[in-house]
Amino acid sequence: MRVLITGGYGFIGAWIIRELLSRGDQVWVYDLKEDARRLKLILPEAEVAKATFVQGDVTDLKALSASIAQHQISHVIHLAGLQVPTCRADPLLGAKVNVLGTLAVFEAVKAAGAQVKRLVYASSAAVFGSPEKYPAGSQGDDAPLIPSTHYGVFKCCNEGNARIYFQDFGLSSVGLRPWTVYGVGRDLGMTSEPTKAIKSALLGRPYHISFGGWTDFQYADDVAKTFVNCLERPYTGAKSYNLRGAVVTLKDFYDALCRVIPAAKSLVTFGTAQIAIAYDLSDDGLQRDLGPMPKTPLEAGIRETVAIFRKLQSENRLDTSDLEGPKPPPVTVADEP
Repeated sequence: MRVLITGGYGFIGAWIIRELLSRGDQVWVYDLKEDARRLKLILPEAEVAKATFVQGDVTDLKALSASIAQHQISHVIHLAGLQVPTCRADPLLGAKVNVLGTLAVFEAVKAAGAQVKRLVYASSAAVFGSPEKYPAGSQGDDAPLIPSTHYGVFKCCNEGNARIYFQDFGLSSVGLRPWTVYGVGRDLGMTSEPTKAIKSALLGRPYHISFGGWTDFQYADDVAKTFVNCLERPYTGAKSYNLRGAVVTLKDFYDALCRVIPAAKSLVTFGTAQIAIAYDLSDDGLQRDLGPMPKTPLEAGIRETVAIFRKLQSENRLDTSDLEGPKPPPVTVADEP
């Protein structure tokens, strides 16, 4: 495959690039600036150099189309977007990047015609409302979308537009809804704190996770493999699918972390506020239509994360800048009217 990844220098993008390169696929990273620091955490320099940087703004349709044509791109993964805190602080900018940028990607893929075989894009579990707004049990892909943030509303808009592109033009796409993705390189966003807690515990530093309650922990390598699987498996349509990893409480995460790093028992604490996103989401639809998909057990994922952090520490490359400074407030049930 010849894969163009928008926003590919982000956390999930780095893990997807790692997976694609391990398979021998060719990768072009379409991003505002070249910043391979997350890639360098999980790949040797020689491998990092195999991912070709293409400078461009995701809202620039002309540049996107030119890149797809020039590099004979066969598959597109769209990850570029602004996260919850930015969308909250500047909704106009959030809409420009997250909605207009996604429309530009769909337009570019439509213009490329049969050359592009598949488009997979990142939606988010943030399309769902808080847990108490849903009946007991796991929620399917078609549960009501009642987001609590501008970010979630923008993702809903993208899912709707994807459906219209299939309805009007027959453009198939797959939307994926990650929840709390953890692993090396996760340094931004509302749910990055568990990964930061793992790093802090390894360093012997205290860390407080500001939220609590339930969440769905998804290991970065699993999410990356799921995106790649969705690129190449037979599919026609334009659905958005829930991802599902380990649906547990923050206490369960804490206990697993303590089994891996016993010192975490006195270093890591967590809050009580439930994030205002339904956490018990079924991935039956994804497994049925495009599966099977990998699922690393929580403790195993933590162990792998610690192993990579330890290797970086031994090489004096363990960055701690993401542990400094104030945390953005999580979107909790208490924030809702």
